[in-house]
Amino acid sequence: MESKVSEGGLNVTLTIRLLMHGKEVGSIIGKKGETVKKMREESGARINISEGNCPERIVTITGPTDAIFKAFAMIAYKFEEDIINSMSNSTATSKPPVTLRLVVPASQCGSLIGKGGSKIKEIRESTGAQVQVAGDMLPNSTERAVTISGTPDAIIQCVKQICVVMLESPPKGATIPYRPKPASTPVIFAGGQAYTIQGQYAIPHPDQLTKLHQLAMQQTPFTPLGQTTPAFPGEKLPLHSSEEAQNLMGQSSGLDASPPASTHELTIPNDLIGCIIGRQGTKINEIRQMSGAQIKIANATEGSSERQITITGTPANISLAQYLINARLTSEVTGMGTL
Repeated sequence: MESKVSEGGLNVTLTIRLLMHGKEVGSIIGKKGETVKKMREESGARINISEGNCPERIVTITGPTDAIFKAFAMIAYKFEEDIINSMSNSTATSKPPVTLRLVVPASQCGSLIGKGGSKIKEIRESTGAQVQVAGDMLPNSTERAVTISGTPDAIIQCVKQICVVMLESPPKGATIPYRPKPASTPVIFAGGQAYTIQGQYAIPHPDQLTKLHQLAMQQTPFTPLGQTTPAFPGEKLPLHSSEEAQNLMGQSSGLDASPPASTHELTIPNDLIGCIIGRQGTKINEIRQMSGAQIKIANATEGSSERQITITGTPANISLAQYLINARLTSEVTGMGTL
């Protein structure tokens, strides 16, 4: 591939990731994909759009720097066109700026901000664009969102300067890319299979929940979950190795002999007990029904910040009950409701 020297002597291949809402993605794709096809052809950049039924999508632009800048310019002008079109139907008089969100490895954000914010200030002043680096990393990733807003020309100049910074200080260590989560949908169990509700249809849910539920249906004794710590995102559930799990899944003998009931105790902080009980006990009843275990929550004791939960049933029932309790806690802590 011939190297073209573009502005600033940059002639390297770069990858830039943008975070967009569904409506913005629709605008970039265009009818029957015509808009994105035209952008690819005219800019010479590769433009990929992440799949998925998500409220947010990742648009990845890869190519030599001049191709990337052309693609950015086309996206910025397209968004401006959308703003002008939407204004013709409204009474607003001042035109809102075009806004793009870049996804940048957190390890590069320091260089982008500069000492005491000097670099970001310089970029704002020289381009006239507003630039903001998010304080927190995007969920389950080591990336942060960088929001740029202004006129299309200001945005293009701003992206060029950001590219220079990113080339001068490559990311340190491994980057965990941000993957937008699908819109959270309820999960229901039927016949040992988990389903998510999408519109009027129940779609089979290929989740570890299903595996756990199937293992629970097998009535095979195994170490209850949570005897170490509750399973929060990023931690491996203390299940078996996949091989053992497969052996369990494949076992057909001895399924009728149900193992003796056992008891497991958990302590839950008082301020989180409400999310497990649910309004008028709805959540705890759901967990009882799904797991088949008996679950008793002790009354609050004076001076204690925790409540005792006693789970009784087969080891498989207990495991599933604990998994469901952990899932409730996780959804409460992360704000991502799944159950």
